[in-house]
Amino acid sequence: MSATEIHDKAQVPASFDRVARRYDLLCKLNPGYRKHLAWSAARLQLGPSARILDLCCGTGLSTLALRRAYPDAEICGLDGSAEMLAMARTRPELVGVGWVEGDATSPRLAGVGGSFDGILMAYGIRNVSEPDRCLDAIFELLRPGGSVCFHEYSVASSLRSRLTWNLVASSVIVPLGRLATGSDELFRYLKRSVVEFDGVRAFEDRLKNIGFTQVETLAMDGWQRGVVHSFVARRPA
Repeated sequence: MSATEIHDKAQVPASFDRVARRYDLLCKLNPGYRKHLAWSAARLQLGPSARILDLCCGTGLSTLALRRAYPDAEICGLDGSAEMLAMARTRPELVGVGWVEGDATSPRLAGVGGSFDGILMAYGIRNVSEPDRCLDAIFELLRPGGSVCFHEYSVASSLRSRLTWNLVASSVIVPLGRLATGSDELFRYLKRSVVEFDGVRAFEDRLKNIGFTQVETLAMDGWQRGVVHSFVARRPA
């Protein structure tokens, strides 16, 4: 077992660099992982030729969900991990996607330009050091009337959800992460980050305080019901 701990969220991209080549294998072992990303992509309810940002795109699994939901869309994917982006760039289905390495709290500084009809952020908002700054950036990037979907864990509001998450993380995710990558450092951090993240109502309120409207939380199925959610919101028209 790794003796190190991730205490600073600024360390997270480098930790993902170290597991990038095995990350998709771990995702395949998670029942419903790709299906639920597809649900969140569809829940953006965008037009066929939308301009979409995949924020914290990782190895491109979320980007692939967007491409399949909106085959004619213009898509940009941003991530802070160079190695995760390197894996995303190898996907033949995602030829034509504009890939950007950068900080999700400052997409403009990373070179992301223009405005977007929709933004998907999967498993990202709880991993940034300044979530409100990131939400401000997302709000500014959306065109008026544009939609955002945060595909994210949130268990603080429900004892059952916390128990489910802790059981699955301790018995499956952390051990498999250690087996696949030789270290459980990132996976122990991910377990802790979910527990510490906003509850459903708290995150909804955070979005409303930024200025988002039509905020709603939509469920997944299987073991992830009440654990993973689509938080959907709009920038006012």
